[in-house]
Amino acid sequence: MSQEATQPVVETDQKPQQQPRYNVVLWNDEDHTYEYVIHMLKELFGFNVEQGFKLATKVDNNGRAICLTTTLEHAELKRDQIHAYGKDELIAKCEGSMYATIEPVD
Repeated sequence: MSQEATQPVVETDQKPQQQPRYNVVLWNDEDHTYEYVIHMLKELFGFNVEQGFKLATKVDNNGRAICLTTTLEHAELKRDQIHAYGKDELIAKCEGSMYATIEPVD
């Protein structure tokens, strides 16, 4: 019978350190309709119509709104998905996607 060496279990009071959090910020413009914003938020973030409308209203009234707070890697992905979403077909002068940024949470 073989004997395996075992390592002693060391208990510590340290909690795992959380990754820093980042906000995905959607910025207002005049080239996208509420319908576009609501549909984009539903497709990219899983928001229902009511949640999408509330966020679209916030963007329209405040110039910006936080869509999501998450890790840096996930925030970058969501920002890039917003940038790649495409133009609003309901507005002829629309040339592309909405603008989004990420910012660290204070």
